[in-house]
Amino acid sequence: MATPQAPETAPPLRALCLAGPTAAGKTAAALAIAARWPAEIISVDSALVYRGMDIGTAKPSAAERAAVPHHLIDIRDPQQAYSAAEFVRDAEALIDAIRGRGRLPLLVGGTMLYFKALFDGLDDMPAADPAVRAALEAEAAARGWPALHAELARVDPVTAARLAPADSQRIQRALEVWRVSGRPMSAFHTSNTGAKSDLSALGIALFSLEPQDRAWLHERIARRFDAMLAAGFLDEVLALRARGDLHAELPAMRCVGYRQAWEALDGTLPLAELRDRGIFATRQLAKRQLTWLRSMPARTVVACDAPQALDTVLDRVATLLQGHEA
Repeated sequence: MATPQAPETAPPLRALCLAGPTAAGKTAAALAIAARWPAEIISVDSALVYRGMDIGTAKPSAAERAAVPHHLIDIRDPQQAYSAAEFVRDAEALIDAIRGRGRLPLLVGGTMLYFKALFDGLDDMPAADPAVRAALEAEAAARGWPALHAELARVDPVTAARLAPADSQRIQRALEVWRVSGRPMSAFHTSNTGAKSDLSALGIALFSLEPQDRAWLHERIARRFDAMLAAGFLDEVLALRARGDLHAELPAMRCVGYRQAWEALDGTLPLAELRDRGIFATRQLAKRQLTWLRSMPARTVVACDAPQALDTVLDRVATLLQGHEA
């Protein structure tokens, strides 16, 4: 007689991820999860890493950060860069440390490249090549960044689709990678997908807050940008400019909102247009974030504009955690 097989159990949950476009309500959902279960939040946001950039990034407040441990916030000066590879290294170490404390690693944010790098891995991309960068800058000065974006669309349509035509820093890097290696940047981002795309095998669960009605998200983006302006966003950018060691081409200053404010203070963008341009740029960011999310089929989608969205998130997390209990 055959020995009865023990029922299969879900693999251990290593980390819970909460993604979504800007202004979708990720912070509120993360704090609600951490209030109910012993969690520590790992920020998955390329803007929150920078010190002195608080208002324009909608950084969690001091009270929120005191209530729940937060990580990967305020870890870089705005002069410094922070790469997806560095994020993966730091996040992996934090996940292990948080689990070692008997707590749940909760990764929260909207920088989809960071999530994808964590899930799928990244090949080692070519190092910066000063000569190629100088050539690209000269071409941009002559033809404009939208023309270089069009060139990128021909050689790397996947990367071009997620970049705005005026996103000079990222367009330059993508074309640099192409010219140095002969491979599109998107190939480096996806070459390991087959090895690591099974999130359940990695012990990762991904929840995604996505609106059913895009107009709902647009309204929230506008309200949040207005609140930032009222809270002194321009003064924050003025303080950053007053340092004297920052400039508009740094990754930190290319963040949505900061770029438009810098241009307004430079006089290249009429101050009266700052609000509309900032809101438009944020909407474009949200559109790109949603495009990234649709490429992640393993996610569990929660309609963030539904009346009981927060309750739905908590119910689904509860079901997930119950399924991983011993």
